[in-house]
Amino acid sequence: MVKNTEVKLSAIAGSLLKFPGDALVVGVGQGPDGPVLLENPLSAKAAEALAETLRILGVTGASDQAHRVPGLPETGAAVLVLAGVGKLSGSQPLTEETLRRAAGSAVRQLAGLSTVTLALPTASLADVAAVAEGAAMGAYSFTEHRSSKDGLKAPVENVVISTGFARDKGLQPVLERAALIGKAVNATRTLVNQPPSHLYPETFADAAKELSKGLPVKVTVWDEKRLEKEGFGGIMGVGKGSSRQPRLVKVEYAPAKAAAKIALVGKGITFDTGGISIKPALGMGDMKSDMAGAAVVLNTVLAIAGLGLPVKVTAWLCIAENMPSGAASRPADVLTMFGGKTVEVLNTDAEGRLVMADGIVAASQEYPDAIIDVATLTGAQLIALGNRTAGVMGADSVTGPLKAAADRAGELVWPMPLPEELRPSLDSQVADLANIGERHGGMMTAAVFLREFVGKDKDGAQIPWAHIDIAGPSFNNGSPYGYNHKQATGCTVRTLVAYVEDVLAATA
Repeated sequence: MVKNTEVKLSAIAGSLLKFPGDALVVGVGQGPDGPVLLENPLSAKAAEALAETLRILGVTGASDQAHRVPGLPETGAAVLVLAGVGKLSGSQPLTEETLRRAAGSAVRQLAGLSTVTLALPTASLADVAAVAEGAAMGAYSFTEHRSSKDGLKAPVENVVISTGFARDKGLQPVLERAALIGKAVNATRTLVNQPPSHLYPETFADAAKELSKGLPVKVTVWDEKRLEKEGFGGIMGVGKGSSRQPRLVKVEYAPAKAAAKIALVGKGITFDTGGISIKPALGMGDMKSDMAGAAVVLNTVLAIAGLGLPVKVTAWLCIAENMPSGAASRPADVLTMFGGKTVEVLNTDAEGRLVMADGIVAASQEYPDAIIDVATLTGAQLIALGNRTAGVMGADSVTGPLKAAADRAGELVWPMPLPEELRPSLDSQVADLANIGERHGGMMTAAVFLREFVGKDKDGAQIPWAHIDIAGPSFNNGSPYGYNHKQATGCTVRTLVAYVEDVLAATA
């Protein structure tokens, strides 16, 4: 099912003629007085002539601009591409995320070519890593359901990075990590982009097994009979209205002598009609993406396993299809969740928190050092933070490091509070709590609901926990930008990998 897109990454230094490609990409920034040609491997004479013609060519240096001109003989490439990096900040070097986006944008727009050489400024190995990551994410396409590929451009297959660090001993691990990150992000995108006719609970579980092949991970699947028998009332309550019954998938990477133990819980609603509380028809097709959280935590674990990090990481994929039928849960039903708490379902379209609650309880029973859940949970997240910034809520000991990891990875997250006055709005007259509460600040209300299911550690304290709401940034309905294509973005994989790396560094 998962036909992943991967790019081959390499690096060179010195003469470009020794490694000719189809296109050479150099950077242009927006300076206070107009476009500025950035550091590049061209001869001084060629660079000076090119810089003088930028305005005439209509090159501005704006982000996402990729202006093509005929190649220069000294480069060996048929096309020279002037890639915009955006506004320059005085003498400040380009940020890693700026380089990541510029590389990704150029590679994305050069689809149809086989080999692209990126000659963006790299002042450190971290800069090289950013360029490589951007390229790996830019080289993506999703065409498996097209009956004909006529008119479609295949993504770039080979990316060569021109850098002074080409002979550095630390380069190969940098390129290998970038390739793994790109693979994980692109696999997440492909799962999210799948139509619900093809990706449903059973096939999602099969995809998890398929993607895990060759990696030191263990995959365990709960089918509807086992879920019913063991009391996973949230997952069963949401999924029982569909002819395609729910699944819980556990993906465990447990290396010897693990320095820490992290649990990841992902929302996997393969399609969300809203159930009996049915959604409006307009835009409902986007609800194929309501399983993005589960795709994220799955591919995060696989990336960490591929990197061989000595940290135990377990993903819990809470998978169901939310459909209206004679078997579906009704408003006013009471569900007994895994672990015994009861929830009154006041709105069947607040279903994600129900499946996630079961997963959080299951994760808690293994006493991890931290639990992080990822979900396309609320429309309120878009109202609060827009289309590109995820909200993170929970214990400061987890949300702070997550924000730092996101900053390092180049992803946008913003910490939000969990005001105590929101909890009483979840009180129910007939059960332990209701599945909806205060509408204003609904992103935070949903997180307060999830917090009720976080277990205690062996000392009796609540396990450190954080919730990431990715309803907006996980799916791009606008124009492509940077390394992001239309539809699935694969966001949060990079943040979680960086978080685990930071946890490992802190234990060293």
